[in-house]
Amino acid sequence: MKKTYKLLVLLGLSISIFSCSDEFDTRTGQLNTGDLDYTDASEMSQALVGAYNAFSTRGWEEPILLSVRGDDVNSGGLGDQQPYADTDNYIYNNSYWMYNSLWNLHYSDIITLNTAILQLERYREFTEGDDDVRAQQYIAEVKVLRAWLHLNLARTWEDVFIYQTNNPFEEIEANGVSSKEEVMQFISNQMDEAIPHLPNLRPNERTDFPGGVTSYTAYALKALANLELENYQEVANATGEIINSGKFSLYQDFYQLFKTPGELSDESLLEIQFDELGSEVGGTFYHLYAPFGPVNWSPARINASSGWGFFEPSMKYIKFMLDRDETTRLETSVLFTDRGITELNNDGYTDLPDFVNNTTQSGDVINDFERALFSSGKHYLPSVQVPEEQNNYGAGKNYIVIRYAEVLLMYAESLTRGASGSAGSALEAVNEVRSRANMPSLSGVTAEDVMDEKYAEFAMEWGIRYYDMIRLDNYSELSYDGRTFSQDLEYLPYPQEQVDALPISND
Repeated sequence: MKKTYKLLVLLGLSISIFSCSDEFDTRTGQLNTGDLDYTDASEMSQALVGAYNAFSTRGWEEPILLSVRGDDVNSGGLGDQQPYADTDNYIYNNSYWMYNSLWNLHYSDIITLNTAILQLERYREFTEGDDDVRAQQYIAEVKVLRAWLHLNLARTWEDVFIYQTNNPFEEIEANGVSSKEEVMQFISNQMDEAIPHLPNLRPNERTDFPGGVTSYTAYALKALANLELENYQEVANATGEIINSGKFSLYQDFYQLFKTPGELSDESLLEIQFDELGSEVGGTFYHLYAPFGPVNWSPARINASSGWGFFEPSMKYIKFMLDRDETTRLETSVLFTDRGITELNNDGYTDLPDFVNNTTQSGDVINDFERALFSSGKHYLPSVQVPEEQNNYGAGKNYIVIRYAEVLLMYAESLTRGASGSAGSALEAVNEVRSRANMPSLSGVTAEDVMDEKYAEFAMEWGIRYYDMIRLDNYSELSYDGRTFSQDLEYLPYPQEQVDALPISND
């Protein structure tokens, strides 16, 4: 156990340097706490840069594991990752490497973020005036990034550790495991601490670190935490602050929102940025999108690589969208194969809209492949948008984490569940989202209508659908295509490696 934590502490004591803004465009390797001159405030941003690097370096397995259990997503059915496919069917193997990786990567990054906060607190011992204000802002930004990691952990395992230092062993001895409710309240309280120190800007309005955290990112995290607590008035209050700011709007081209033109749009509240770094500092800083991509395609740009087929929109979701006469969101969210279209025909969906074909509007042809019938369009970057001299699937594509549409629909849901709002009606919020999708306006809205709208809008995005359904105990929706879901399946079992090393149990 002590050896495990010595390793974690060592991980927390070194911070890689990276960002995609102008100031982040170089990577100087590893930065140890002893390398910093805490009396030189001009170097203070390096700690923040390291924090953003930790936040951005997500393993390819993390988002697919967080998302795969919803009724919007299926795993690729074949291959060497059977426990991943089993997880999609609510059959859990706590020895599976993905479970342990998600736990370890999230917690090691939390420790790195805690180290950044400690470094910034050291700077504050020597700062005053504007430099001290800037230090407090940087600390607040790191708290927001840390909150997102804690949110994922509690949503996945329910009762987890809260780490606020880079010595987790001492924190475990002092505090033990926190309940999901305690984690969510911790996040909400942390955001209350952070908000006064953060700029009241959209992330894309920041000139120091474009795309960085702002007060509205913190309000969004506060809303997400209180949504899990079913504290709907706090959700309405937090989302109302974002809406009433007048700073955010929906990016009107839903298809391009998830591609290069939509990067750092006025809709984005939190977005992981990836970019070319140049040969002098390591070449590229990309997320590996291959797990989301089709195994077989004919790209419009020659030599663009295909994917692995580990992740597909569910047939249930596609039929739901067809039954609603969805166009824009369905075409964006799903890459169709001829084999998948044949399956739809066989199920009675014979009069399909013209866009349901195996060629995207960007000219890439999605050929049949064995693993899956469809692929995710939200994780697809057209081959013609892949950077020059890069061939990897989705190379350079940013990863949107929180967007304004989710704020609008959280606000709408909170009002339909009894909260009072100061930013308009639930109907107005829902119709704003529907208008961008070229869907007709509703004349009235219920909580069920909002959940349907979230299903249509956020399929394949960070497990949003799954977490909504378990929050509402709506197990019938998760019992689909031969699956049977029950309350005892809401959370993954603790990874066996953690059970062996740490004082935790599933009791």
